[in-house]
Amino acid sequence: MKFTLSWLKTHLDTDASLERIADTLTNIGLELEGIEDRGAALAPFRIAHVVEAVQHPNADRLRACKVDAGNGILSVVCGAPNARTGMKAVYAPLGSLIPGSGDVLKKAKIRGVESNGMLVSERELSLSEEHDGIIDLPADAPLGMAFATYAGLDDPVLDIAVTPNRPDALGVRGIARDLAAAGLGTLKPYAIAAHKGAFA
Repeated sequence: MKFTLSWLKTHLDTDASLERIADTLTNIGLELEGIEDRGAALAPFRIAHVVEAVQHPNADRLRACKVDAGNGILSVVCGAPNARTGMKAVYAPLGSLIPGSGDVLKKAKIRGVESNGMLVSERELSLSEEHDGIIDLPADAPLGMAFATYAGLDDPVLDIAVTPNRPDALGVRGIARDLAAAGLGTLKPYAIAAHKGAFA
């Protein structure tokens, strides 16, 4: 049985952390098979504005970019063919781990031009195999916002094993009720809208 944290919270009023919810699920006999939290891996990545993208002075296939991710303008060297002035992209700051490659970004000089982080593709974020260019976001994407939040990837998915004697755990409402009974919050009222009968 898979469900998202936000879905659980539509039934359960709680401020418990994800870790505490996971521990409580195990304690009440609902075996936790795993948690997929893509938002945690994508936490460092921010929406950035490419203020300027010009030809690298010493490399034909590189662009020297000025990038603003909400904390000032930084120099970033980019090899993507679609990097252009004025676009919104996803910026990976220094020190961040690139999920698709496992590399940790360090300050570098690439052919004489300083590079502080990078602009990333979908494959570099392990979102797809798309690697023809960097992620090109709509012009109204909020500057500096966490990309995971913007893309709706910050909602952890919990996966529990359901045994035959626990059919109540085949629905999120039943799981929320058990967590509330374990003292993890309050079960929210479940109002079923009245539906007037009619004959066709």
